[in-house]
Amino acid sequence: MPPLAGLLPLLAVAGLVIWLLVAGRRGAFQAAGNVIVRCSAGHLFTTTWLPLVSLKAIRLGPIRFQYCPVGRHFTFVTRVPDSDLTDAERLAARRQHDAAVP
Repeated sequence: MPPLAGLLPLLAVAGLVIWLLVAGRRGAFQAAGNVIVRCSAGHLFTTTWLPLVSLKAIRLGPIRFQYCPVGRHFTFVTRVPDSDLTDAERLAARRQHDAAVP
């Protein structure tokens, strides 16, 4: 076996650790669980948002491509800070939830 081949698993683990540290510093792990998101058409709904896990959406950094249950279309969604929402928007978003799978 070439000497470099033995280093590949070590380099892969080191790369994963670095990626996790960078993602953590950027706040990727702060909001987990049911969060309010807004689709590109402006619809608000709640979705299960877990770091590094996505079975029903395609993750693109802080953006996900997934189904919007309000507009019944596939679209890009982003998390919405709670401070950016009115009470009426929070209530409307909590009434609409997508599939329970993360």
